[in-house]
Amino acid sequence: MKILLMALASTVALSQPPAARPQPAQPPARRAAAPQAPAPAVRPGPVIAITNARILPVSGAAIERGTVLIRGDRIEAVGANVTVPAGARIIDATGKIVTPGWLDAGVQMGIVEIPSSAEGTDDEATTDTRVSSAFTVIDSFNGNSTVIPVTRVEGITRTLVTPASTGNVFVGQAAVMDLTGDQVPDAVTKAPAAMVALMGESGAAVAGGSRATTILRMREMLEDARDYAANRTAFNSAQRREYARTRLDLEALQPVLKGQEPLAVLANRASDLLAAVRLSKEFNIRLVLMGGAEAWMVADQLSAAHVPVVVKALTDIPGFDSLGATLENPARLSKAGVTLALATFDTQNSRNLRQEAGNAIAYGMSREAALEAVTLTPAKVWGVADRVGSLEVGKDADVVVWSGDPFELTTGPEHVFIKGREMPPDTRQTELLKRYRTIR
Repeated sequence: MKILLMALASTVALSQPPAARPQPAQPPARRAAAPQAPAPAVRPGPVIAITNARILPVSGAAIERGTVLIRGDRIEAVGANVTVPAGARIIDATGKIVTPGWLDAGVQMGIVEIPSSAEGTDDEATTDTRVSSAFTVIDSFNGNSTVIPVTRVEGITRTLVTPASTGNVFVGQAAVMDLTGDQVPDAVTKAPAAMVALMGESGAAVAGGSRATTILRMREMLEDARDYAANRTAFNSAQRREYARTRLDLEALQPVLKGQEPLAVLANRASDLLAAVRLSKEFNIRLVLMGGAEAWMVADQLSAAHVPVVVKALTDIPGFDSLGATLENPARLSKAGVTLALATFDTQNSRNLRQEAGNAIAYGMSREAALEAVTLTPAKVWGVADRVGSLEVGKDADVVVWSGDPFELTTGPEHVFIKGREMPPDTRQTELLKRYRTIR
């Protein structure tokens, strides 16, 4: 009877649906492990702690007696309560100010050594009429340029390197480069970062002498580039009409038409600035205005159109192209809500960028806006704000320790880091000083 009951119980258990069967407990060793978040990668390289500093991160409020922790080429921590790991190199910045590295938003750094003088030292332009939009600066960039050290010792760690002239309204592709002294590709932050074009007097000079012809040529090239994109197969098999520019130029304009790359237009007169805005709306392209001496006269329109402007603060000498030039231009644009970046437009004197910013402050621009105009704003405009422009965790460690207020002439950088590497203070000028301090 007992055997019969056990057999009956076994039969009932086997007849239960699988979901109802009691499941044996799994031994702990056989249980599937819960998915774990990957451990954060520890970046190689030295650890540097800049402590007790007044930190101006730009992306947030000032931090008093704070610490910036650099590990390898990145910023690992920023704040007032940062734990400094054992073995870190400590820079006591008591009484100092720490900012991000500055970005000069329009020079020919690394592609011009002696402009218009010595052959082989000036690669900012080309006389090849078959190349304009496709002309790019990175293939001639020289990381050993003597202009780079004298610029970075003044706290400038990146620049937008622009071509100068190609005999056409589109002069070529600009790139954001770092000033470590490295060569391409290591020195490249972003390339291309913008397509550069000429309007105003400069544009008219290469387009038949008239501003109207300048706009006509720009419109023709953009229309051809758009048509080329829709008819590549026909063009490649010689079944499409002839275009105004070569295939290389038409290809180079595609990122502009797709909104992937801004069109940086050099112009100063208020009417030229508005003409550029109309053209950008016609082709639905991103526009950045460079120069903008009379931009304050149309500040409300530029603000409403959300068009960034890059200006030189120390422009106040009028010309026929800029009769409305004024030292108050940056302040007026900033107060009108225009996205504003500052630049020197002077390769040999890019080191004077902080004087440009200081004068903008003297003529009404706020200190916060001026600092942002040489750091985070140009980084956003040229598409590199994910890497530079502010002191934030994970960004490239472009960090400057200033002896005091960076906008004062009596202060200066004491430590300059680019991608976590401290830059040497030596330049060609200091070497010459050492050499000829005592003449024998």
